[in-house]
Order: sequence, then C-alpha cells, then structure tokens
Amino acid sequence: MLDHIRQSLDRIAAKDRRRVLRPAQLAGDGRMMRDGRELLDFSSNDYLGLARHPLLAERAADYARRYGAGAGASRLITGTSAEHESVEARIAAFKGSEAALVMASGWQANAGIIPALAKAAPKTAIFADALVHNSIHAGCRGAKADVHFYRHNDHADLERLLAEHGAAADARMIITESVFSMDGDRADLAALNATARKHDALLYVDEAHATGVLGNDGAGLTADNPGADIVMGTFSKAMGGFGAYVACSDLMRDYLINMCAGLIFSTAPPPAMLGAMDAALDIVPGMDAERAHLGELGEQLREELQGMGYDTLGSTTQIVPLVVGPESHALALGQHLLDRGIAALPIRPPTVPKGTSRIRLALRSTLKAQDVDHVLKAIGEWKLP
Repeated sequence: MLDHIRQSLDRIAAKDRRRVLRPAQLAGDGRMMRDGRELLDFSSNDYLGLARHPLLAERAADYARRYGAGAGASRLITGTSAEHESVEARIAAFKGSEAALVMASGWQANAGIIPALAKAAPKTAIFADALVHNSIHAGCRGAKADVHFYRHNDHADLERLLAEHGAAADARMIITESVFSMDGDRADLAALNATARKHDALLYVDEAHATGVLGNDGAGLTADNPGADIVMGTFSKAMGGFGAYVACSDLMRDYLINMCAGLIFSTAPPPAMLGAMDAALDIVPGMDAERAHLGELGEQLREELQGMGYDTLGSTTQIVPLVVGPESHALALGQHLLDRGIAALPIRPPTVPKGTSRIRLALRSTLKAQDVDHVLKAIGEWKLP
C-alpha cells in the first residue's frame, strides 16, 4: 500500500498539483505572517477582518473559562447546553428562520445533511449546480438518491433535468451555493425559488461565502431572497471564528436532530466556539461600511484585471478569480506575487476544473485601495513563463 501511496503522490507532483502545509498567521490591516515575512493577504476568507477582533477572542476565552474546554458529549446525550440553544436562537433571528442548529463545520454539515434529507422519501432526486463545493459533492455521493448536476447557473438545464428526472421521484431537492467559492459569482435565488415551487422541490442553499458579507445586515443572499427550505452557512469566514449553522423550520430542525449522522454522532461544538459565534452576531449586523468598502475593492480589482485581458469569470463579490489556465502558470504567478510580498495563492484541479487554474484573490475589508493597486501592479509586471 505504501508503494501505491508514493506513486500516487508522484503522479500528483508530475501534474503540478502537489500540495504542502505552510504555517501562517493572520495579522491586522489585511496582512499575514508567513515564513517570518509580513505579506499582503489576498488569500484568506476572513472577509471582515473579525478573526483577530478582540471581542471575539475575549468572548471565546470567557466562555472557555466559564464552561470549560469541551462539550463532553454529542448533542443528544449531554452535549447540548443553554449556550448552544441561545446561539441557535440568535442565528434563527439573524437569518429570519423559525429555528437553527450549530454544527462543527460547513463540510460536516453538507456531507451529513444531504444524505439525511435524501432518506426522507423512498426515491429522492437531487439536482445540484455543477460548481458546488466539494462537501456538497460528498453529501450527494453519500445520499441514496438519483443525483444530477446542472450546468453552472443554467436554469434552462435545471428545468430540463427536472422535467426528465423529477416527476418519477417521490421527492426532489435543488442544491446551490449563493456565492460560489471559486468563481465569486452568485446564484439567481429568485429564479431558483420559483423553480423549486414549480416542481415541488426542496431548495437547499449554502451561504458559506455570503454570510456576513452580503444581504441585509450581512445575513446572506437568502435574507433578500427568502424561500429556501434549508440554509447552511459558516462562522469560519466573514464571521471570524469556526463552525457552521443550519437555518430552517422547526420541522426540519427536529428531523435533522433525529436523522443527521453528522450531528448525532459528533461531540457538540465547544464553548469557546459558541462564544466567538455570539460575539460575531453582535458585531456583523452593524458592519455596513465594511461591506460597502469590500464591494468597492472588488469592483476596482475586477475592472483593472479585465482591462489587462484576464478572465475573472462571473465574479460580482469579494472573491475575484484570475484565471491563467495551466497549473504551472498559476504556480509561477503565485510565486511572482509572493516574491513581491503578496500572499495570493494558486488554486489548481481538482479544486477547480481542469484548464482553469487560477489565483483566487480573496479580499478583506481591512485592505485599502492602495493595497489593491499594489497587487495589480505586480500582476501587470508578470510575464507568462
């Protein structure tokens, strides 16, 4: 087996897809520390700069001091505390839903919830956008369901698949991200809500990259386009901490408590995580100025990159892809930027489709317009290898 593992790593390296772990530390003002250097940070998902916010750190520490380091058990045994229920009530109010659940991570939530939902009917058909996150693909693979992927943001293709495969199913589920993590574009939630109603389908929306950044009070795109039956989001990106939430009806919450293996068989989220969540819910609704600044930085970056001839796909958010094609080109551009004090790391297959390797420029509200000018100048100096 070890020989096959070595050969597998060699094949990955030959395709310029070998990955390594390198320690880094977020800093203030849109910076990070890596290998003893301060770098401009264009790679982190800390979109509002809350990961280093003193209130989140203080409340996380306070919860740990008062309630301990761990929850002690799964939610259904003795792991549910008054603090879990308090944070869940606050999430429900934030999202405008009847109920909410906290879970360990966004990956765990998607990978566990989708198979649980598929069990509800004898024959479930799932229709998911082709560019959904790996965790949704994992959930679809684990589901006992008839799974179909429609072309990215192509409602005609979704309608075609629903017409061909939906009627024969006992239940139908449409799955999308609201902001797509690698392209930075948005789903048309109004159209998806209408399609779901037309076909009597459950609509599942992943708001991981919209929560905190978009929508009224930063509550995500579903806040402005209500209608989804289940909304998953995270506290690990713009919300500055860790963990995931599910916003849903009381009925859906009760079902997941009874049927979602990821919730049932996992130790409950620890107190410190709940403290950071609670603090983020205090701060984020009042960050309209930071959200507006983030939007302006995105517009500045896209306009200049497109002027240089780069494809930024359909990005309209704080995630701006700079597509260069081959893996080797993405690695070369990433190193070029690193040499100039910029952490803008390459994204390669299988994370993105073959031939679309890119620099994924993730903006933070703590960056300034001149920081964007600096990265644009560095990109303009780069020549294809």
